[in-house]
Amino acid sequence: MEKYDLRLTGGEVFLEGHGTSTVDILIRDGRIAALTEPDAANDATEIVDITGKLVLPGGIDPHVHLGKDIRVPRDPDDAERETASAVAGGVTSILTYLMSSNSYVSEFEDAQAVMSGNSHANFGFHFVLGTPEHLEEFKDYMNLGVSSFKFFMNFRGDEGAYLGMPGNDDSFMYELLKKSAEHGAMINPHPENIELVRMLSDSTRDDSLPPLEAWNAARPPFVEADAAQRVAYLASVTGASVYCVHTSSNEALQAIARQRAAYPNLFIETCTQYLTLDTSSDVGVYAKVNPPVRPREDVESLWTAFANGQIDTVGSDHNARHRSNKDKSIWDASAGFPGMGTLVPMTLAEGLRRKISLATIVDAISTRSAKLFGMYPQKGLIAVGSDADLTVIDLNKPTKITAETQHSAADYTPWEGTEIPLSVAHTLVGGRFALRDGALTDICAGKYISRPHSGAAALEGRPS
Repeated sequence: MEKYDLRLTGGEVFLEGHGTSTVDILIRDGRIAALTEPDAANDATEIVDITGKLVLPGGIDPHVHLGKDIRVPRDPDDAERETASAVAGGVTSILTYLMSSNSYVSEFEDAQAVMSGNSHANFGFHFVLGTPEHLEEFKDYMNLGVSSFKFFMNFRGDEGAYLGMPGNDDSFMYELLKKSAEHGAMINPHPENIELVRMLSDSTRDDSLPPLEAWNAARPPFVEADAAQRVAYLASVTGASVYCVHTSSNEALQAIARQRAAYPNLFIETCTQYLTLDTSSDVGVYAKVNPPVRPREDVESLWTAFANGQIDTVGSDHNARHRSNKDKSIWDASAGFPGMGTLVPMTLAEGLRRKISLATIVDAISTRSAKLFGMYPQKGLIAVGSDADLTVIDLNKPTKITAETQHSAADYTPWEGTEIPLSVAHTLVGGRFALRDGALTDICAGKYISRPHSGAAALEGRPS
């Protein structure tokens, strides 16, 4: 009998469609080779007892920004530090946005070179598109295994100049949506109406308000909802798949839901911050982000939608800019913060506290992203033949979130000091321990994920 590389024994294993089962996981060559009864005789080079722990498919973070300027990872530590945060929090695969006005053929090669050998987690890319040349090279990008593309609806005029991106309009977005439908890709729009933001910027500025309340007032929910319903409608006109990123408010959620009632290829992401922080949170500028965190009633609306299956995925919108960019007023501090390390444990802890089914939570933090972004069934699933990307949770060991435990070079977290009643015990990437007994290993075994299709084409299994 051929020997297995690793046996995980004694754990409660989440199996899609069945819930949890007490089975052992046998791993060989980076994949799940067998699921067996705990008393079955199978030989393995290493046996690890995980009795009393919960085994989930590895978390997938579909919304990540890497690089010190959040455009493109350039240095080994851009990959190593931030993906350390990922695996410490049970995330085994990430999709990171590359942002450039140059051709992505060369940007892709450079980013892949930085990530390979330096990433604790598996990785894929989304490209941020904004130039006519990008549209011309669309098929070339698909051939690289990139099938999801971001468009910043708020980059009008010089709004995106600080990130090196040109101004754009709805006509470009319409052409992009048509290209996406033609090639079986998906568009991930940042939905904010920047003209309304500009109009409101002076009239709503109120330094007497707490920082997060002031920022919410400057970019209110209707600014997000207006843009979300516009791109959702144009998706129906063009036949495109649209993935509505970082949905933060009830207004935006309802705007998308109205469009989805008539056109199904609309998918909704929210982020950990919109499920756990609100305008009353006592973290000030450290939680400044676009769209802003919202009042508590929006948090509750998102959780209701989550429980009802209206939310497809949870991402982090991880941003690795250093904390020195935050130590300013709410108007001058940079937007965004690190969050990969909190995605799985915080969503799981809060979801279970709210009595949401484990199946619903696992779908949102892993399986649905795998399906929507063309990684399923290799990712997002515990099954024979799937990649051995696994998260082992200790439901009986509380943990405290600190900047140190998050590992990010940003050197802060808006959840500093937050205690949750569970912890990540082990994270396996390709059958190897990236996190073992709560401690990082020196293994950077993350591999590039090529994704031929995303959105409806991925769900339908369209041939490449």
